[in-house]
Amino acid sequence: MTVYQLPLDVHAFTRWLAELTGRARPEEGWYGVFAARDPEGLRACLDGTDILPWDVVESLLQDVGEAVDGPFALRGRTLYAAAVDAHDGRPGGAEALAERRDLMEAERRYAEARGRELAERLRGTPDPAEAARLEHDLAWTRDDRARAAARVGELTARLARWGSGTSVGARGGAGAVAGASSAGVAGPAPAAPAAAKPVKAERRPRGARYAWLEEGAEAVEREPAPLPALPAGGAAPRGARFGGAPEPAPVAEAPATDPVEADRAAAAAVYALRRLRAQGRSGEAHVLLCEALAAPPARLPALAAELHRAGLGADWSTLLWEAASLPPARLAAVAGVLADAGRAADCEQLLRQGVARPVEELVGACAALRAEGHHREAHALLTAFVRVRSAEDAARLAGADPHDLVPRLLAAAREVSPSRARDLLHALRVAGLAGA
Repeated sequence: MTVYQLPLDVHAFTRWLAELTGRARPEEGWYGVFAARDPEGLRACLDGTDILPWDVVESLLQDVGEAVDGPFALRGRTLYAAAVDAHDGRPGGAEALAERRDLMEAERRYAEARGRELAERLRGTPDPAEAARLEHDLAWTRDDRARAAARVGELTARLARWGSGTSVGARGGAGAVAGASSAGVAGPAPAAPAAAKPVKAERRPRGARYAWLEEGAEAVEREPAPLPALPAGGAAPRGARFGGAPEPAPVAEAPATDPVEADRAAAAAVYALRRLRAQGRSGEAHVLLCEALAAPPARLPALAAELHRAGLGADWSTLLWEAASLPPARLAAVAGVLADAGRAADCEQLLRQGVARPVEELVGACAALRAEGHHREAHALLTAFVRVRSAEDAARLAGADPHDLVPRLLAAAREVSPSRARDLLHALRVAGLAGA
């Protein structure tokens, strides 16, 4: 009986990855999505029998509030480069890389064609609501394209290091070698001609390492349709992980939401969601969840209750993760509604996930919470911030309104730990804010 032993370089990276995921909350963020969709695939990556794409690692870093250019992440990049070399050098490794690159290139071409179609439709629609929906879909498509291009570049660079720069499947201007950093993470992939007809996927990538793609049970001829994507990464996708995509136009809200109307809307949404899941249309199911965040926030507690009754608690967690990337005022509104409805745990989860966003946006979210009388939630936001962000970031946050925020941040830091309070006080002194 042959016992397979991991190469030392792969083992070193999996130890670093275990340290990273050990700091993440299993039910939240990217990590929660990967664990819910494909626990076996995620376990394979954690065990070292497979290697996560680097863009997924970056998403996990974001989950725990680690800067991608910080010392912890840079150490991970170095270990990752050594691990992929060891992993790719195994028998059959180059062939597996080439097959995976073909799949990613097909996804990139499809996303590019879909993006052009959505942009054309957006230019021609006079309806503000339709324009908002198209902007939303276009932002997701841009994210799909960017991720696929990054993976094509990474896989091409890895193939080139093993002297196999051509793919096993269809070939063209499409698989050209892209530049790679010294850590083995590829730069932008060159542009390739878009597919002029539907793309036939002989096999679609599945599992945690491809979880941002739509899950389909069979190969199909795909006409342009709503593209799937996972969260960052945020209902209206925005920020760095969505390429600075524009926000959808604001949705006018009624002064109040009738509880009966909220219950009816929740039941209809869950019915539609279950049908989409049963048909394997997970990308459209995800869009439906995102659209729920464009409705009046007062409807969300009813939706949460209905999702949990239907056994779709994971979808509620995904929706909360998406809500963490809402504009500051909208984020505060959702958090306030959840708090008022007695869903304190959901509110705190939302605020914890929201602290990875830029400091300037968090200032606005905190101010909006306090303006609505949600002082406890504002304090929870600041506490989560000082727990996962650096003391220097906290000092930057305090600089937006030193008189008000310095004492609040110090109080939050003391709740976290004495050492965190000392670090913050030092950072405030360096920034000239200690006496504020």
